[in-house]
Amino acid sequence: MGWSRLVAALLVALPFVTGAGAEPRPVVVELFTSQGCSSCPPADELLRKLSPRSDVIPLALHVDYWDYIGWKDGFAKPEHAERQRAYARAAGKTVIYTPQMVIAGEDHLVGTKPMKLLELIQKHVDRQPEVSISLTRQGNVVRIEAQAKTEFREPLVVQLVRYMPEREVSIRRGENAGRTITYSNIVTELIKLGTWNGSGPLEVERVVSGEEPAVVLLQRAGHGPIVAAASLR
Repeated sequence: MGWSRLVAALLVALPFVTGAGAEPRPVVVELFTSQGCSSCPPADELLRKLSPRSDVIPLALHVDYWDYIGWKDGFAKPEHAERQRAYARAAGKTVIYTPQMVIAGEDHLVGTKPMKLLELIQKHVDRQPEVSISLTRQGNVVRIEAQAKTEFREPLVVQLVRYMPEREVSIRRGENAGRTITYSNIVTELIKLGTWNGSGPLEVERVVSGEEPAVVLLQRAGHGPIVAAASLR
C-alpha cells in the first residue's frame, strides 16, 4: 500500500474522539519542514491529510536552514527555525531536524510516523481542558475570549497565527528537484499579542487583514505546552 493510501486508511480507522458530552478540544500539530528536504514530502502529505479535521489544528512552519543546498524555500522564515530551536531547548535537546512535529507544544516526533502521531493527538484530546476559548471575527477584527478554571502561576503567552490553506510548488533544484508538492496550512505570521494569567476573563481584539485563516494559541512561557487553541478557517 502506498504512503498516501496508508495514511488515509489510518485516519479513517483511528478517528479521534472526545469523552461523552465533552467540548471539542483541538490539538495543535506543528510541522517543521522545508521544500529543500528530501525526507519531508511524506510529512507534508500527512499534515495535508489532517488539515480538514476539526479535532486538530495542523500548522506547517517552513524553516530556512535547508536553503543552502540549492533551493530557497519561499515559505521559510528564520523565526520558524528559532521557534524549533526554542522547543529543543525546552526539551533539553541540542539537535533540530526536519521533518519534525511538535504536538500541543509538548511531544516531539519524526513527522513520518502516523501511528505515533495519532497516539499523541489522542493523548492530548483525552486531557481535561484548563481553559475554554472562543475566536470570532467581524470584518477585519478578530476577537479572542477565554476563561480559565484557575489562575496560572506563570502567565500564558497569547499568540495569533495566520496561514495559507494550500499552495502547490514546482521545485526545480535541490533534493526535491523535479517534484511538484502541495503544501497545506503554511504559517505566514506568528505574533505574540500579550500574556494572560487566568485570574479573570481574557478579552482581546486584533485588527487583521486578508482572508487567511486565523489561529490563537495560549501557551506556557518558554515554549512550553499549548494549554488551549482555537481556529477560524
